[in-house]
Amino acid sequence: MITLYTWGTPNGRKISIMLEELDLPYQVHTVNIGQHEQFSPEFLAISPNNKIPALVDSDGPDGKPISVFESGAILIYLAEKTGKLLPKDGAARYEVLQWLMFQMGGFGPFLGQAHHFNRFAPEPVPYAQQRYNDEAKRLYRVLDRALSQRTFVAGEELSIADIALYPWAARHEWQNICLAEYPHVQRWFDTLSLRTAFQRGMAVPTP
Repeated sequence: MITLYTWGTPNGRKISIMLEELDLPYQVHTVNIGQHEQFSPEFLAISPNNKIPALVDSDGPDGKPISVFESGAILIYLAEKTGKLLPKDGAARYEVLQWLMFQMGGFGPFLGQAHHFNRFAPEPVPYAQQRYNDEAKRLYRVLDRALSQRTFVAGEELSIADIALYPWAARHEWQNICLAEYPHVQRWFDTLSLRTAFQRGMAVPTP
């Protein structure tokens, strides 16, 4: 059995979407980051960087239990466990992985900073707001150019790269982004939003 340790954040929802797309049975263990549950010794034993999501699979490699932290690593683990949503080799595999790294290194950390300074900072910091909102626009332009030439971000097939990017794009309003200004992102986002697995995954954990 897979146990997903998560909370209602873009990074957490990557994994619930993935599990729903794969139709894998799993149970949810909520980690209330507002109540600092991510610092509990039990959770730190699974996720030493005190971040959600984390995953424990009782049927890991060679049939032995495994715990995995970092959302990108979890996506790769689940893809390789099932043989789905990540090509096994060749150029197609690296096309997916480079867009996954784009999300992990930019379209995530920088948008997260935009969330903080736009919504949660105790007082306005205009320089930080402009810096991160401008970077959000640049990242969306990069994504829009890629999607102008293909159905999904890494080609014509859904992949873990799309699953990684989507929950962050779902909070575009937090980033002061108007999706209508990025028509190819808008088309991609609307297409994914109609998928039942994405709808179910975005509702985990239950509010």
